[in-house]
Amino acid sequence: MPGPTNTLLIEGSFEELADELAQYVDGIRKSQGEEGSNLQAEIAPLSEQRQKDEVLKKIVTASAILNAAPEKEFIAAYNLLVHLIRQSPNLDKFLPKICQNLSAPITSSPTNGPGLALSVLTTIFNVLPPDNDTRYHVFLAILRVVRRSSSFDTLRSQLKNLDSWLVQWDMDEEDQRKLYLGIADVAEDAGEDEQSYLYLLRALRTIPTEVVNSDEARSLSVRALRSALSHPSHFDFQDLTALDSIQALRKSESTFFELLEIFNAEQLDDYDDFKDEHEGWIEEQKLDDSILYRKMRLLTLASLAASTQSRSLPYQHIAKALQIPQEDVEMWVIDVIRAGLVEGKLSQQNQTFLIHRSTYRVFGEKQWREVQSRLDTWRGSLEGVLAVVRQEREQVIRQKERELRSLDYKVNGSGGGRSGLREIDLMAD
Repeated sequence: MPGPTNTLLIEGSFEELADELAQYVDGIRKSQGEEGSNLQAEIAPLSEQRQKDEVLKKIVTASAILNAAPEKEFIAAYNLLVHLIRQSPNLDKFLPKICQNLSAPITSSPTNGPGLALSVLTTIFNVLPPDNDTRYHVFLAILRVVRRSSSFDTLRSQLKNLDSWLVQWDMDEEDQRKLYLGIADVAEDAGEDEQSYLYLLRALRTIPTEVVNSDEARSLSVRALRSALSHPSHFDFQDLTALDSIQALRKSESTFFELLEIFNAEQLDDYDDFKDEHEGWIEEQKLDDSILYRKMRLLTLASLAASTQSRSLPYQHIAKALQIPQEDVEMWVIDVIRAGLVEGKLSQQNQTFLIHRSTYRVFGEKQWREVQSRLDTWRGSLEGVLAVVRQEREQVIRQKERELRSLDYKVNGSGGGRSGLREIDLMAD
């Protein structure tokens, strides 16, 4: 996979190496039954005239046959071709064909072919200057090979460099979107649903506001929405609703948008009403109702926890909202805690769920009113505490005053007695 920029060290003049590679290509052609071709003879006069690009044009055109090169010779043959191409000022003229070759199956090694192709593509990527936008096209070829070989793990560690690469390549939004979608496709095929969704979101963010109603924007938005709904552990839909292309679905895909609004802010009863109103639609869209139903129960419980001012939820309230038997409440509470939506503790003795932390799914006017109500309650409680503290303080002050008066009385009274005794003593002397 891509790493630090490096160089290829191959000895020989351009003409000598080009002749060597042409001879090698002719040999593979003959082994594949292609008689009559003589690339070596074709490039000889061009080499004599120092027409490097014309020589490269013929070699690159014939280079697809290198995919039939023996496994042990494959990398060396392609590295020689890359070395020759790098001596031309027109890299972007020849490298796309090489990337196309390497994206195709390696016929000489069906098993190890993807690894061989990735090795060569990685070399190409690394020998190019970091700010050369040809790296973008090489990376797209790498994505195609990774996708075909289902080897997402070989790509994962490099994704952290993606943002800096895009800055260096100065890609426009359309090219960025193509790259993000390529990564999303690779991740999806590898079963990395969360990664796929994240790059779908990034692709959506590259869609300009003026084209959010286009077919491409609509298709991509629905795909991202499907992914978010279908992922068992994805519960936050604010990242979707904030996008203009998703908001555009309100008109073009109203049923999908209605479902999104339910998962974003509503509760289980609303999902049931949706299913009744759009009977059979979930199945037609090939969405898994069991996953959706479970998510709605967890989201409903999260909403209950966030809106409960007492911070204590009776089991019977949870059972009613989730439409479950009361004996199943603890299982669902444990699930919602595991999902990271709520923190709290079960009280089996009191049959309540004690809430330590909860988060609103959305924060609008209703939530502001709830916060205001809680603040009013807390203010009232604090005022009561302050009144008690003030009263206790006044009692302490009064008590200290009484103690001081009592002490003063005792000091003054006992002081006269001590003086009389002293006088008696003196007289006795």
